[in-house]
Parts: sequence; structure tokens; C-alpha cells
Amino acid sequence: MALNQQKKAEVMKDYQLKVDDTGSPEVQVALLTAKITDLSEHFKIHQNDNHSRQGLLRLVNHRRKLLDYLRNTDLNRYRDLIGRLGLRK
Repeated sequence: MALNQQKKAEVMKDYQLKVDDTGSPEVQVALLTAKITDLSEHFKIHQNDNHSRQGLLRLVNHRRKLLDYLRNTDLNRYRDLIGRLGLRK
């Protein structure tokens, strides 16, 4: 269920602000979104996997906190990011 190295590097390359950027909110939210997407696919097959569901909820809450931080610090970057990721808010 974890992202492999190649997919993780590809996501980081798409969302990084500068070279070797791994800690910006955009990169973190994009990686969390990729993990959430993978887990959502996992739950289509394994409906009763409640332990992984708890991890999914933690990931969603962490992503929400990062998005709230980004919205409060730079609204334009926030709007750009949710537009690129296809998130509702």
C-alpha cells in the first residue's frame, strides 16, 4: 500500500517548488493524495479492512491540516494546488 520509489519521485517532481524540494506543503499534500487514492482502491476489494481504514482517516486528517495551513498562509498557492489535484474545496 505504500508508494514505490518511482511513483513517489514522479509526484514530488510534479509538485516541488524548486529542485530537491521534499517538504513544501504542496509536495506533502500531493504525496498524501496519492496514498489516499491507493488506499481507496484497496478498500474496493477489501471492504472489511478496518485497521487500514483507520490509517486512511489519519492520512485524510493530516492532508486537511496541511491544506488549512496553506490556505491561511498563501491563498493563491492553495487554490492552485486543489485545482491541480482535483480536490473539491
